[in-house]
Parts: sequence; structure tokens; C-alpha cells
Amino acid sequence: MSDHTRTDLVTLSRHVLAEQRAHKDATGDLTLLLISIQLGCKFVATCVRKAGIVNLTGLAGETNVQGEAQKKLDVLANEIFINSLKSSGKVGLMVSEEDETVIVVGEKDRDGGQHHYAVVFDPLDGSSNIEAGVSIGTIFGIYRINKTSADPTTDVLRPGREMVCAGYCMYGSSTNLVLSTGNKSVNGYTLDTTIGEFILTHPNIQVPSRGKIYSVNEGNAVYWDKACTEYFASVKTRTNPKDGKPAPYSARYVGSMVADVHRTLLYGGIFAYPADAKSKDGKLRVLYECFPMAFLMENAGGKASTGKSRMLDLVPTKIHQRSPIFLGSAEDVAEVEALYAKHA
Repeated sequence: MSDHTRTDLVTLSRHVLAEQRAHKDATGDLTLLLISIQLGCKFVATCVRKAGIVNLTGLAGETNVQGEAQKKLDVLANEIFINSLKSSGKVGLMVSEEDETVIVVGEKDRDGGQHHYAVVFDPLDGSSNIEAGVSIGTIFGIYRINKTSADPTTDVLRPGREMVCAGYCMYGSSTNLVLSTGNKSVNGYTLDTTIGEFILTHPNIQVPSRGKIYSVNEGNAVYWDKACTEYFASVKTRTNPKDGKPAPYSARYVGSMVADVHRTLLYGGIFAYPADAKSKDGKLRVLYECFPMAFLMENAGGKASTGKSRMLDLVPTKIHQRSPIFLGSAEDVAEVEALYAKHA
């Protein structure tokens, strides 16, 4: 909770408006869009907190485009974000993990000709953990629409480096929203439920250049390639260069990307979901999982890679395309890339 003896709290809305005033060419459209996104996050946070009480846990009886069983909260969160984004009047296109095709926003939900943005999002990442009470979250990325495009799909099938904003909201012991609009700046906000506002609690997040934690599903180790196997074996046998004593990395894996990346962003180390013999293209989706998290990590001073190239330089060809990903402290990710080059 925020300190109620203070009367000059920096809320997310206030912070975004201050950034808008600092840029004389800003139209305010992105500000309105971010206000709609934070409204969606507050709504979903409320639903997550009371899910067990009002029967929002369990399966909805459907599968999404990925072939995954949808939870009731998946469906609800998707509807919440679609409606919140439409209400801004600034969104022309949306891509959701839960919808097979691009969602084109109708004329009645557009603010005249000012529908400048395409939003890609995973409305509820880690939803398989809902009943266990594990932290879950929403991930989103924003592109500026190219108004000369004939096919709306081309407005989102672009490299991640072209995003103008990305972030996630984590629903756990507290509700945390982490956001970047580029310019090597990442800020974190915590929801104060007593006043209903996100308060700036983690200004200018910087990921350490090297960490001491690795986060990967080692249950898949039997399927890993040589580079991946060698890297994760090496982090368990590290020694302290000063005294030669064992200094292995600690293993931490929640199984919810938002939770694992949030910890990596704050403490450093590496998060990985590699391609393997079972999932040859990786498992995480490029547009609304890999790109937003890579955007945040790079703007916090970290690094994000497919193992062979920069994550944000990848050009997707399908809206639900998958990719391997390694992200976190720059030195740790660089070691992975060096091993992939060695085993190429």
C-alpha cells in the first residue's frame, strides 16, 4: 500500500501525462490508450482476487487457437481487454492469444480517423496456475499503425524493435504493472487498492549486467540441444574467481512467464524457454509474449535473444508464431549466444 502520510503520490496516469508534456509533438493518443490498458488490468486484478469465491476457476469448456484448454478467467480477461482497448477510440487492430485472427475494430469504436495503434496481448498468461494461487499476468505490446497498409495483418507482422510501448501486469501478492515506452526507461507501478490507482514504486528499473539465478523448465532437459545443455550444466558448476569456491546459480522457475520475467528484471540472471526436440520452434508466442518482454528487458539494460540472433529483430510471418527465447542479464544471455555460435 502507498504511504498515506504522503500527499504527492506519482500515479501511473500522472506519470504518463508528465511524459506526454515533455514531448511537444505528443498527441495524447498513447496516453489515452495506456489509461484504458490500466483500467483493464484493474478489472482483471479484481476478478483474479475473487475467482475462487465466484466460481471463476476451472475450464470454460473450450480451446483457444493454440489448442489449449481455456480457463473461465482466460475468456473473461480476453473480453475485458478487448472492450477496454476499444473504449479508448485509439485502437484500429488487436491480436489476442485467445482469437484466431486479427481483430479489426469497427468504425463506431474508432475516434474518427485517429485509430493510430495496433495492440497485441496475452490477456492472462500462466492461467494454468490459477487454482494454485501462483502469480499470473497480462502481457501487451503496442505498434503504431502504418496507414498505407492494404492488409491489416501487415501492421502487426513487424519486428519487435518497431513497438512503441510494451508492458505486463502481474497479479500476485500485489498487482504490479511494468511499462516502457522506449528510450532506455522501464518503470514499475503497484496497485493501491485503497485509492484504486497504480503508484510508481519501481522507477527506472535496471537489470544487473550479470545475475545468479537461472529460470528454465528442466523437465524438458532430455529434449535440449547441445548448446542449451552445455549452458545450463555450466551454471551449476560455476566457481568464485576470487577463492575458487563453488558458486552455482540458483534455480527458480514458476512456470508463469510474467512471474519469472519480473523476478529476472529485478534481480538479474536468465529466463529461458528454448526450442527443443519436442517443440522445434519453441513454445512462447512471438508477438504477445516474446516481443513485449524483450522490449522491456532491452530498455532496462538487459538482452533478449533467440539464441542465434536478437529477439527484437525477428520478423514474424504468422500472428501466433512461436520462437525460442533467452532473456535477462546481458552477460548471461551473451554466454548462451556464444555457445549457439560454437555449436552451429
